[in-house]
Amino acid sequence: MPSRRPSIAELRAVAQPPGLIDRRSAEHWAGRLYMRRMSPYVTRWLVPTPATPNGLTITMIVVGLFGACMVALPLLWSAVLTTLLIQAYLLLDCVDGELARWRRTTSAAGVYLDRLGHHVVEAALVLGLGVRAAGGPRTAASWWVSLGAVAALLVVIGKLESDLVMVARSGAGLIGESRATGHESRVTSVRLVRRVFRFVPLHRLVGAVEISLLLLAAAVADAVRGDLAATQVLLGAIAVMASIVAVGHPVTILTSERLR
Repeated sequence: MPSRRPSIAELRAVAQPPGLIDRRSAEHWAGRLYMRRMSPYVTRWLVPTPATPNGLTITMIVVGLFGACMVALPLLWSAVLTTLLIQAYLLLDCVDGELARWRRTTSAAGVYLDRLGHHVVEAALVLGLGVRAAGGPRTAASWWVSLGAVAALLVVIGKLESDLVMVARSGAGLIGESRATGHESRVTSVRLVRRVFRFVPLHRLVGAVEISLLLLAAAVADAVRGDLAATQVLLGAIAVMASIVAVGHPVTILTSERLR
Protein backbone atom coordinates (compact mmCIF):
# COMPACT_ATOMS: atom_id res chain seq x y z
CA MET A 1 0.00 0.00 0.00
CA PRO A 2 1.48 3.39 -0.93
CA SER A 3 2.40 5.37 2.21
CA ARG A 4 2.42 8.85 0.70
CA ARG A 5 -0.33 10.93 -0.74
CA PRO A 6 0.07 11.38 -4.50
CA SER A 7 -0.51 14.68 -6.22
CA ILE A 8 -3.91 15.18 -7.81
CA ALA A 9 -2.29 14.97 -11.26
CA GLU A 10 -0.61 11.64 -10.40
CA LEU A 11 -3.85 10.29 -8.98
CA ARG A 12 -5.94 11.32 -11.96
CA ALA A 13 -3.47 9.68 -14.36
CA VAL A 14 -3.94 6.30 -12.67
CA ALA A 15 -7.36 6.43 -11.03
CA GLN A 16 -9.15 8.24 -13.86
CA PRO A 17 -7.60 6.71 -16.98
CA PRO A 18 -8.48 8.03 -20.45
CA GLY A 19 -11.98 7.03 -21.45
CA LEU A 20 -13.33 6.58 -17.91
CA ILE A 21 -15.35 9.78 -17.75
CA ASP A 22 -16.36 9.52 -21.41
CA ARG A 23 -18.02 6.13 -20.96
CA ARG A 24 -21.57 7.37 -21.41
CA SER A 25 -23.00 3.86 -20.99
CA ALA A 26 -21.28 3.42 -17.60
CA GLU A 27 -20.36 6.84 -16.17
CA HIS A 28 -23.21 8.76 -14.59
CA TRP A 29 -23.90 12.25 -15.94
CA ALA A 30 -23.35 13.72 -12.46
CA GLY A 31 -19.98 12.01 -12.34
CA ARG A 32 -18.97 13.60 -15.64
CA LEU A 33 -20.42 16.98 -14.71
CA TYR A 34 -18.92 17.50 -11.23
CA MET A 35 -18.30 14.48 -9.00
CA ARG A 36 -15.23 13.17 -10.84
CA ARG A 37 -13.71 16.64 -10.42
CA MET A 38 -14.19 16.43 -6.65
CA SER A 39 -13.57 12.75 -5.93
CA PRO A 40 -9.74 12.70 -6.42
CA TYR A 41 -9.34 15.07 -3.46
CA VAL A 42 -11.12 12.56 -1.22
CA THR A 43 -9.30 9.60 -2.77
CA ARG A 44 -5.95 11.33 -2.27
CA TRP A 45 -6.69 11.79 1.42
CA LEU A 46 -7.61 8.09 1.76
CA VAL A 47 -4.55 6.65 -0.02
CA PRO A 48 -2.27 6.34 3.06
CA THR A 49 -5.12 5.24 5.37
CA PRO A 50 -6.26 1.66 6.12
CA ALA A 51 -9.47 2.26 4.15
CA THR A 52 -10.14 -0.40 1.52
CA PRO A 53 -12.10 -0.08 -1.74
CA ASN A 54 -14.54 -2.80 -0.71
CA GLY A 55 -14.99 -1.14 2.68
CA LEU A 56 -15.85 2.11 0.89
CA THR A 57 -18.34 0.27 -1.32
CA ILE A 58 -20.05 -1.21 1.75
CA THR A 59 -20.14 2.28 3.27
CA MET A 60 -21.69 3.54 0.03
CA ILE A 61 -24.46 0.94 0.35
CA VAL A 62 -25.13 1.84 4.00
CA VAL A 63 -25.29 5.57 3.17
CA GLY A 64 -27.65 4.91 0.26
CA LEU A 65 -29.95 2.73 2.39
CA PHE A 66 -30.02 5.37 5.11
CA GLY A 67 -31.10 7.84 2.44
CA ALA A 68 -33.82 5.40 1.35
CA CYS A 69 -35.10 5.22 4.95
CA MET A 70 -35.28 9.01 5.08
CA VAL A 71 -37.38 9.06 1.90
CA ALA A 72 -40.23 7.35 3.76
CA LEU A 73 -40.72 10.33 6.08
CA PRO A 74 -43.14 12.74 4.33
CA LEU A 75 -41.25 15.85 5.46
CA LEU A 76 -39.26 18.49 3.59
CA TRP A 77 -36.15 18.13 5.75
CA SER A 78 -36.06 14.36 5.13
CA ALA A 79 -36.06 14.98 1.36
CA VAL A 80 -33.18 17.45 1.76
CA LEU A 81 -31.26 14.91 3.85
CA THR A 82 -31.93 12.17 1.31
CA THR A 83 -30.58 14.33 -1.50
CA LEU A 84 -27.39 15.05 0.46
CA LEU A 85 -26.95 11.37 1.37
CA ILE A 86 -27.34 10.30 -2.25
CA GLN A 87 -24.67 12.82 -3.24
CA ALA A 88 -22.38 11.21 -0.64
CA TYR A 89 -23.38 7.82 -2.09
CA LEU A 90 -22.32 9.00 -5.55
CA LEU A 91 -19.04 10.37 -4.18
CA LEU A 92 -18.22 7.03 -2.51
CA ASP A 93 -19.13 5.27 -5.76
CA CYS A 94 -16.40 7.28 -7.49
CA VAL A 95 -13.84 7.03 -4.71
CA ASP A 96 -13.95 3.25 -4.19
CA GLY A 97 -12.98 2.56 -7.79
CA GLU A 98 -10.34 5.28 -7.85
CA LEU A 99 -8.70 3.91 -4.72
CA ALA A 100 -8.77 0.38 -6.16
CA ARG A 101 -7.16 1.51 -9.42
CA TRP A 102 -4.48 3.50 -7.57
CA ARG A 103 -3.61 0.52 -5.38
CA ARG A 104 -4.08 -1.94 -8.24
CA THR A 105 -6.50 -3.97 -6.16
CA THR A 106 -9.51 -4.11 -8.47
CA SER A 107 -11.38 -7.37 -8.01
CA ALA A 108 -14.47 -9.33 -8.99
CA ALA A 109 -15.69 -8.97 -5.40
CA GLY A 110 -15.50 -5.19 -5.71
CA VAL A 111 -17.48 -5.20 -8.95
CA TYR A 112 -20.06 -7.52 -7.39
CA LEU A 113 -20.50 -5.33 -4.30
CA ASP A 114 -20.78 -2.21 -6.45
CA ARG A 115 -23.53 -3.63 -8.66
CA LEU A 116 -25.34 -5.19 -5.72
CA GLY A 117 -25.27 -1.84 -3.96
CA HIS A 118 -26.79 0.02 -6.90
CA HIS A 119 -29.56 -2.55 -7.29
CA VAL A 120 -30.47 -2.58 -3.60
CA VAL A 121 -30.26 1.18 -3.00
CA GLU A 122 -32.27 2.20 -6.05
CA ALA A 123 -34.98 -0.36 -5.28
CA ALA A 124 -35.06 0.79 -1.64
CA LEU A 125 -35.43 4.43 -2.70
CA VAL A 126 -38.47 3.61 -4.83
CA LEU A 127 -40.01 1.51 -2.06
CA GLY A 128 -39.39 4.35 0.41
CA LEU A 129 -41.07 6.73 -2.03
CA GLY A 130 -44.13 4.47 -1.97
CA VAL A 131 -44.26 4.67 1.84
CA ARG A 132 -43.86 8.46 1.65
CA ALA A 133 -46.66 8.75 -0.93
CA ALA A 134 -48.93 6.82 1.45
CA GLY A 135 -48.27 9.29 4.26
CA GLY A 136 -45.30 7.78 6.07
CA PRO A 137 -44.24 4.63 7.96
CA ARG A 138 -47.10 4.86 10.47
CA THR A 139 -49.71 4.76 7.75
CA ALA A 140 -51.46 1.44 7.23
CA ALA A 141 -50.55 -0.45 4.07
CA SER A 142 -52.06 1.29 1.06
CA TRP A 143 -52.19 1.22 -2.70
CA TRP A 144 -49.24 3.63 -2.81
CA VAL A 145 -47.04 1.25 -0.83
CA SER A 146 -48.00 -1.58 -3.18
CA LEU A 147 -47.21 0.58 -6.20
CA GLY A 148 -43.84 1.46 -4.69
CA ALA A 149 -43.06 -2.23 -4.11
CA VAL A 150 -44.00 -3.15 -7.69
CA ALA A 151 -41.98 -0.24 -9.09
CA ALA A 152 -38.98 -1.24 -6.95
CA LEU A 153 -39.17 -4.79 -8.31
CA LEU A 154 -39.33 -3.47 -11.88
CA VAL A 155 -36.27 -1.29 -11.24
CA VAL A 156 -34.31 -4.36 -10.11
CA ILE A 157 -35.52 -6.38 -13.10
CA GLY A 158 -34.40 -3.63 -15.49
CA LYS A 159 -30.92 -3.66 -13.95
CA LEU A 160 -30.68 -7.44 -13.97
CA GLU A 161 -31.51 -7.47 -17.67
CA SER A 162 -28.31 -5.49 -18.32
CA ASP A 163 -26.19 -7.67 -16.02
CA LEU A 164 -27.50 -10.84 -17.65
CA VAL A 165 -25.95 -9.81 -20.97
CA MET A 166 -22.49 -10.55 -19.59
CA VAL A 167 -23.76 -13.74 -17.91
CA ALA A 168 -25.22 -14.94 -21.21
CA ARG A 169 -22.08 -14.07 -23.16
CA SER A 170 -19.91 -15.88 -20.64
CA GLY A 171 -22.17 -18.93 -20.69
CA ALA A 172 -21.99 -19.03 -24.47
CA GLY A 173 -18.20 -18.81 -24.45
CA LEU A 174 -18.08 -15.25 -25.81
CA ILE A 175 -15.13 -13.33 -24.38
CA GLY A 176 -15.47 -9.76 -23.10
CA GLU A 177 -18.08 -7.20 -24.02
CA SER A 178 -19.68 -6.97 -27.43
CA ARG A 179 -18.32 -4.37 -29.84
CA ALA A 180 -19.70 -0.86 -29.30
CA THR A 181 -21.42 -0.71 -32.68
CA GLY A 182 -23.38 -3.85 -31.78
CA HIS A 183 -25.61 -2.07 -29.29
CA GLU A 184 -27.89 -0.66 -31.99
CA SER A 185 -31.00 -2.72 -32.72
CA ARG A 186 -31.39 -4.37 -36.11
CA VAL A 187 -35.11 -3.41 -36.04
CA THR A 188 -35.75 0.11 -37.32
CA SER A 189 -38.66 0.91 -34.98
CA VAL A 190 -36.69 -0.20 -31.91
CA ARG A 191 -33.70 1.80 -33.09
CA LEU A 192 -35.85 4.92 -33.41
CA VAL A 193 -37.24 4.49 -29.88
CA ARG A 194 -33.70 4.13 -28.50
CA ARG A 195 -32.70 7.36 -30.22
CA VAL A 196 -35.69 9.18 -28.69
CA PHE A 197 -34.70 8.00 -25.22
CA ARG A 198 -31.10 8.99 -25.90
CA PHE A 199 -32.29 12.51 -26.72
CA VAL A 200 -34.86 12.64 -23.87
CA PRO A 201 -33.46 10.25 -21.23
CA LEU A 202 -36.67 9.64 -19.30
CA HIS A 203 -35.38 6.17 -18.40
CA ARG A 204 -33.00 7.86 -15.95
CA LEU A 205 -36.00 8.52 -13.69
CA VAL A 206 -35.16 5.22 -11.97
CA GLY A 207 -31.60 6.24 -11.01
CA ALA A 208 -30.71 7.09 -7.40
CA VAL A 209 -29.41 10.60 -8.12
CA GLU A 210 -32.38 11.46 -10.31
CA ILE A 211 -34.88 10.07 -7.79
CA SER A 212 -33.35 12.14 -4.98
CA LEU A 213 -33.39 15.37 -6.99
CA LEU A 214 -36.94 14.86 -8.20
CA LEU A 215 -37.97 13.89 -4.67
CA LEU A 216 -36.62 17.21 -3.39
CA ALA A 217 -38.59 19.12 -6.01
CA ALA A 218 -41.74 17.12 -5.18
CA ALA A 219 -41.22 17.69 -1.44
CA VAL A 220 -41.04 21.45 -1.99
CA ALA A 221 -44.23 21.32 -4.05
CA ASP A 222 -45.94 19.22 -1.38
CA ALA A 223 -44.87 21.67 1.35
CA VAL A 224 -46.39 24.55 -0.63
CA ARG A 225 -49.62 22.67 -1.39
CA GLY A 226 -49.96 21.00 2.00
CA ASP A 227 -50.47 17.50 0.58
CA LEU A 228 -48.49 14.65 -1.05
CA ALA A 229 -49.83 15.01 -4.61
CA ALA A 230 -46.42 15.82 -6.16
CA THR A 231 -44.80 12.81 -4.49
CA GLN A 232 -47.62 10.59 -5.71
CA VAL A 233 -47.26 11.89 -9.27
CA LEU A 234 -43.52 11.24 -9.10
CA LEU A 235 -44.05 7.67 -7.90
CA GLY A 236 -46.52 7.07 -10.71
CA ALA A 237 -44.06 8.41 -13.30
CA ILE A 238 -41.27 6.20 -11.93
CA ALA A 239 -43.56 3.14 -12.00
CA VAL A 240 -44.50 3.79 -15.62
CA MET A 241 -40.90 4.33 -16.69
CA ALA A 242 -39.67 1.27 -14.77
CA SER A 243 -42.32 -0.78 -16.60
CA ILE A 244 -41.22 0.56 -19.98
CA VAL A 245 -37.56 -0.19 -19.21
CA ALA A 246 -38.29 -3.69 -17.88
CA VAL A 247 -40.29 -4.61 -20.99
CA GLY A 248 -38.33 -2.68 -23.61
CA HIS A 249 -34.79 -3.47 -22.50
CA PRO A 250 -34.90 -7.18 -23.40
CA VAL A 251 -36.31 -6.24 -26.80
CA THR A 252 -33.41 -3.89 -27.54
CA ILE A 253 -30.89 -6.47 -26.32
CA LEU A 254 -32.34 -9.37 -28.30
CA THR A 255 -32.60 -7.34 -31.50
CA SER A 256 -29.00 -6.04 -31.25
CA GLU A 257 -25.63 -7.71 -31.65
CA ARG A 258 -24.86 -7.70 -27.92
CA LEU A 259 -25.45 -11.43 -27.57
CA ARG A 260 -23.49 -12.36 -30.69
